[in-house]
Amino acid sequence: MISANDLKVQGIKALSSELKENDEAIISFRGKPKYIVIDFERYDRLRELELDRDYLETMKDIENGNYKTISSDEELEKHLEKL
Repeated sequence: MISANDLKVQGIKALSSELKENDEAIISFRGKPKYIVIDFERYDRLRELELDRDYLETMKDIENGNYKTISSDEELEKHLEKL
């Protein structure tokens, strides 16, 4: 864990050092965990997993008929106003 003060003083050096030893660098503020930093490669993998999950949920909604078809500009406008 890196304190906010250490990050302020050491900058990217503190993050790099922490990420060599761990998958993530936790930054604490006033003694409590506040932020997590991960390298970009790990972020890409996590983002891909999120998108895969969202895709599967969407396919499940379609299978269950849990969607609405909009067939006109007027219907689209009404739907967008509700959002």
